[in-house]
Amino acid sequence: MGTIIDYLKEYGDYTFAKRPMNEVDSLVLCQFSYLKFDGIVPDVLEDKPFVTIEYLNRHQEKEKLFADERYKEENTALFAGMLGSARYGSLKMNYYVNLIEPERETQFSAVTYLLEDKTVYLAYRGTDETIVGWKEDFNLAFSEPVPGQRYSVEYMKTVARKFSKEFYVGGHSKGGNFAVFASMNCGPEIQKRIVKIFSHDGPGFRPEIRERGQYEKIADRVVRILPHSSIVGMLFGAHEDGYIVVESKTFGLLQHDPYTWLIKDDAFVKAKDIYKSRRFMDDALNDWILSLDEEHIHSFVDTLYDVVSASEAATLIDFTADWKKSMLAVVGAVKGLDAETAGMMKKIIVSLFEVAGAKAKEELQERSEKRRRRKEIQAPAVSHKDKK
Repeated sequence: MGTIIDYLKEYGDYTFAKRPMNEVDSLVLCQFSYLKFDGIVPDVLEDKPFVTIEYLNRHQEKEKLFADERYKEENTALFAGMLGSARYGSLKMNYYVNLIEPERETQFSAVTYLLEDKTVYLAYRGTDETIVGWKEDFNLAFSEPVPGQRYSVEYMKTVARKFSKEFYVGGHSKGGNFAVFASMNCGPEIQKRIVKIFSHDGPGFRPEIRERGQYEKIADRVVRILPHSSIVGMLFGAHEDGYIVVESKTFGLLQHDPYTWLIKDDAFVKAKDIYKSRRFMDDALNDWILSLDEEHIHSFVDTLYDVVSASEAATLIDFTADWKKSMLAVVGAVKGLDAETAGMMKKIIVSLFEVAGAKAKEELQERSEKRRRRKEIQAPAVSHKDKK
């Protein structure tokens, strides 16, 4: 068993003509969309040709691609694996968009790929490292679409007008939600050209959003894939059926990381269902949020944002890096809330700190290794005379 990096090593020599696109390829492409293509891949509003992955590799600002510190090492390995493979070595991309609008609490990004066999794939980026992007995930609790969802529809319409063939669409995290939302609301002419819609641990929808978007028209083409301890993907989707559960090499919120999903041969390692304990917590959170009226939902999301923002962190990386300072700020901000709201708030914050705990462990291991190496360097060499 391995990860998507191992998948590229084992199946990179197979072209899409030999082995058609599968669920693992979808995750590879969705994770690739997290790279910072700004100024390198043509903008969606420009009328320029597709650029190749080789062009990205030769670009003078190539290192900018890996600016997302969460995945820097893994994304670099992913890029190298794709570049050196027959399967992705001729990958092309175009129609990039990246919007971060703090005043509208919106973070939206997407890119379109042209694969080796001329397959087209629209990939919506998931939540980035910004606190704004994370808050938008919880804004999905509202009964009205968030700006990012509206942007996802316009993006699909704009790109679909540029070609006439069928296409795939997908995303990881919030990107998965955007992929499904756009597919629901793009109109029948475009909708009938969609082959499959992949949502990799993407949040679901409030019942009224699903109904208004006539989800049943695309339901048979939606592929929901969740890790076995899913938190994000079960948000507003805990009562939805028809999802695939995959094994991960880690636990809790850390399973949201696509690089932890296990693969055997050319498919994910499947699990029977979400862990019972995790499912219970997911159901409780969803039932509680759905029981609130619009005013109380706004109050809850704003309070949650205020609690996290009390740490004065601009990104979740900062929030989890200085976890002691963040925890003190969170404890202070939760005081004064009613017991039920405070309880739900703490469950969410604890999930965030699962990541912090793992990162702290990694840092301690790295420091220990550095100290060991330093001692080896400083230790005087032992001569043959000393040994006697």
